[in-house]
Amino acid sequence: MKRAFLLFSCLLISSFSFLAFSYNVDADSGVVKTHAEAAALIDVTSGKILYSYQGDKQMRIASLTKIMTAIVAIEAGKLTDQVKVSKNAAGKEGSSIYLKQNEQMSLNNMLYGLMLRSGNDAATAIAEHVGGSLDGFIYLMNEKAQMLGMDHSHFMNPHGLDGKEHYSTARDMAVLSAYALRNAVFREIVKTKIKKVPNPNEAWSYVWPNKNKMLSLYPNSDGVKTGYTKLANRCLVSSATRGGQQLAVVTLNDSDDWADHSKLLDYGFKHFPLKQLVDKGERMPNGMLTSKSFSYPLTAEESQKLTKQVKLENDHSLSFRLKILGQLTFYIEGQEIGKVPLVAENSIQTGFIQHLHSFIYALFVI
Repeated sequence: MKRAFLLFSCLLISSFSFLAFSYNVDADSGVVKTHAEAAALIDVTSGKILYSYQGDKQMRIASLTKIMTAIVAIEAGKLTDQVKVSKNAAGKEGSSIYLKQNEQMSLNNMLYGLMLRSGNDAATAIAEHVGGSLDGFIYLMNEKAQMLGMDHSHFMNPHGLDGKEHYSTARDMAVLSAYALRNAVFREIVKTKIKKVPNPNEAWSYVWPNKNKMLSLYPNSDGVKTGYTKLANRCLVSSATRGGQQLAVVTLNDSDDWADHSKLLDYGFKHFPLKQLVDKGERMPNGMLTSKSFSYPLTAEESQKLTKQVKLENDHSLSFRLKILGQLTFYIEGQEIGKVPLVAENSIQTGFIQHLHSFIYALFVI
């Protein structure tokens, strides 16, 4: 049942997320230079890749793995569940939140230990609980990767300890991070600087400061995850929001990642500002109204190349039966970057009905 729900939710969200066309700015162009072996910068809302350097190079990703662990657990698990710590989880090597065998903690609290303190014990306990077994959870991780189009990634564990068949790329991790950051529970966890959690074994509570220094180093930083092993070296995913726009940066094997992430975030906010291309309820020449707003990050040059087209739906189509009369589609040099459904004037809805309409539309029309 959980797997069916996971598949259902992914089909919905991915239908929104990957309409966007990606322009890639390669570091070889001289625009940005970092110390990273591979790097990527993404606009979270649109999923547009703003910068990529060796973005498809398969590499070790260390504890960045836990981004996948967290989002799979959030979507497939129940946050109020009590997770019981197995002997295998309690004894997991590497970074730890020092869970004891048979200790129980809510999945929600354990996710904070996973993301703030990078607990490998928490990762293992979460995986065993949500997936029924480590193998079951790893299956869900790779299923999610496939659904998100992470074609150069393969997961073999929930924690990121080095393994020959455990790898990803800067671009794939950027896609995953943007996807995860659209989830409210995930967003709240990764932006938390310090978390206090009840400790069933002692009179004092667990206190978990976030290892991600970007939360203090960069203005309006709001995530995401650090990572390190001797073979992977320093890996980092960070995110920040400015003027309603959220960007995320991935670097793999970067000896100066804090500085490089600040540089890449500054670059993204400066050169790819988020622009409102249409407002909800805007009237088209044929009298139809846009059912939602649409924004997209564009350079000044891209803005000059932007075109849009209205296409009417066939009156026998499923779209038409769902009261969607047409589509307003946006293009850059002929490549689609997004679309907005067009409806009759009396069809503009609010609240639950609007969300239900968008839900059905995303599943069956886009």
